[in-house]
Amino acid sequence: MAVPSEGAWFADGEAYEHYVGRWSRRVGDMFLDWLSLPSGLHWLDVGCGTGALIETILNRAGPSRVTGIEPSEGFLRTARGRINDDRAEFKSGDAMSLPLKDAEADVSVAGLVLNFIPDQKRALQELCRVIRPGGTVAMYVWDYSGEMQLMRYFWNAVTDLFPDGADHDEGKQFPICNPGPLEDLFRATGLQAVEVRALDTPTVFIDFDDYWSPFLRGQGPAGAYCVGLPEDDRQRLRKQLENNVPFSSDGSIHLIARAWAVRGTLPA
Repeated sequence: MAVPSEGAWFADGEAYEHYVGRWSRRVGDMFLDWLSLPSGLHWLDVGCGTGALIETILNRAGPSRVTGIEPSEGFLRTARGRINDDRAEFKSGDAMSLPLKDAEADVSVAGLVLNFIPDQKRALQELCRVIRPGGTVAMYVWDYSGEMQLMRYFWNAVTDLFPDGADHDEGKQFPICNPGPLEDLFRATGLQAVEVRALDTPTVFIDFDDYWSPFLRGQGPAGAYCVGLPEDDRQRLRKQLENNVPFSSDGSIHLIARAWAVRGTLPA
């Protein structure tokens, strides 16, 4: 099936925060620790969303400047409203045609966005174009088919209940979100010293409603599928998930969110 662009699924910045934004911040911390780059660099964040990764870069990486590129006006409004730092700037733009000059930045990153880009090879070429020789290109994506467990439990339940469920499963829609394809893409684009790493963060929900309610706001493929179900089917799905997710004795749900991170260096 055809995969809509990111903008078709994500538009409400506050709803996104409740869905996965709260977890993506933790992954962003781990991502920057892994990159371990020096201060004073100009960073580019492609598909910056609500600004979660940009906030992390500003707080932890000591950048001279951070440029965020984002196609969703809703996300841009959220990002501009939450980040008040002279080093940060935001531009409306497309990952496949970045509004920047050649060799303008030192580091280009993209967090949780690659799989939503129609032409992933072209997007990576653009991320390479706008950084200086010897610069770093890096990305991370959710492990949809494996240990991004809040989504994995959802799609497993959907597949168990509904005949068309497997067609919508993000694990099948986004084959790029696996170590082999990520490494192959980076090497094919001419990047050097390519590495892939798993980034795991705990995701603790205080109760089932804390887990379930974000799906009802229609964010991402899972949320869109959930709100598109007839009410009876949605209640069946809720019940299936209540039976499947692991509850602790206090009613909380402890899961893992895994992202696959990949990095490479532009030839000098």
